[in-house]
Amino acid sequence: MAFTMKEVVERTGISPYTLRFYEKEGVLPAVDRDANGVRKFSDHYVDCVEMVQALRSTGLPLAEIKEYAELYKSGNRTLPLRKMMLLSQKNKVEDQISRLMKALEKLNYKLALIDAQENRFERLP
Repeated sequence: MAFTMKEVVERTGISPYTLRFYEKEGVLPAVDRDANGVRKFSDHYVDCVEMVQALRSTGLPLAEIKEYAELYKSGNRTLPLRKMMLLSQKNKVEDQISRLMKALEKLNYKLALIDAQENRFERLP
């Protein structure tokens, strides 16, 4: 199935400018075009966009995403390198989640203390 730029933007939430930028920088594959030169995006392309978004959301720098994309283009012989990159990023994300959970616990604890103090204050004559 082929998608228009508008459909890809609606599906992924990424701007047309960013799509063109990522394509120009080699982060995303080149887009097929129809006879009139209009971009036609495939399901595979949309999957690539979603992967780039996922990697960006984890804080992976664009240069490393580009490196991953280049490895992907090189085929299955690069699977061990790609796996190593993803595992490394996964570990970083898990560490970040752990730190955020501890911070959330601290916030919830402080909020509970405040709630308890407010409840005591409201009961005073």
